[in-house]
Amino acid sequence: MRFAPARIAPPGLWRRVPPAIFPPLLGALGLVLAWRVAASRFGLPQALPSMLAGMVIAAWLFALTAYAVKLARRPSVLADELAILPGRAGIGAALVGIYAAAQVLAPFAPALGRTVLIAGMGLHLIFWAVVIPVMRRLPGQGRVTPVWQLNFVGPIVAAQAAAGFGWTAFAQALWWPMAAMAGFIWIASLRQLWAERVPAPLRPLLMIHIAPIAMLGATAAAVGWSQIALGFAWALVPALALAGLRLRWLTEAGFSPLWGAFTFPLAASAGLWIAASGVQPDWAWPARLLLVLASLVVPPILLLVWRAWAQGRLAVKTNAAIA
Repeated sequence: MRFAPARIAPPGLWRRVPPAIFPPLLGALGLVLAWRVAASRFGLPQALPSMLAGMVIAAWLFALTAYAVKLARRPSVLADELAILPGRAGIGAALVGIYAAAQVLAPFAPALGRTVLIAGMGLHLIFWAVVIPVMRRLPGQGRVTPVWQLNFVGPIVAAQAAAGFGWTAFAQALWWPMAAMAGFIWIASLRQLWAERVPAPLRPLLMIHIAPIAMLGATAAAVGWSQIALGFAWALVPALALAGLRLRWLTEAGFSPLWGAFTFPLAASAGLWIAASGVQPDWAWPARLLLVLASLVVPPILLLVWRAWAQGRLAVKTNAAIA
């Protein structure tokens, strides 16, 4: 990953909001959803996920407002953002976060949740209209990366949300192209991993490949495809085991904003195993353990990344565009 020389942002509020604030925030939204399902499945107090939902939604609204101000100052800044890998990862996480937020809002304000979901899908279409020409125009940016899972398979989270709102047929129809796209990205990435060495700073992004396994399974559970959901729950076992065995290799470069890539895959995996426990009770204890692990990992990464944002270091580290 090559960074441009440091630049100074002109005076003005939120001119250089880094998209890197969104991946750990997406993980926090996923953690809220996992705790909500756990509370229902395991008889836990509903107050905990409700309290978490309030805090995370407030942070999500603040982050979206800050980035919206940046876009309003110069809408073309989006194309600049998408020209670099951290920018594409951050914007992709922001869009997927809209779908997760719709699910978080559903029990409190169903009509608002549906509106947020529809708006998110519309924004994702606009995103594709911008990001695809940018990637085709810039040398080397059309290469398949784990971030493609966020950018092009992210709507699988919309499918899960749609199933929750009763739009089962739409969720089922969306599941198949998202599964096909995820499969293509997995195969292309495996071929690249076999032929090339991944630079240490970029290795945390490999965790993103786990998220589609969890979300395809969770969506299958939401639409009533229980056996498919169990199949993806089992597929998570070797994927998470490999990540655990290679954790030192994944984190060799030390902490960076790209560690946000650890958060949503862990939370989504916990959510799938909790859902699987409703079909096969044997999944209950692995689900509890993974939920605890996700709860220990997601908040510290979110706090560290957002502290770097508050201190003004995050925009520089991720080469965020200036409005």
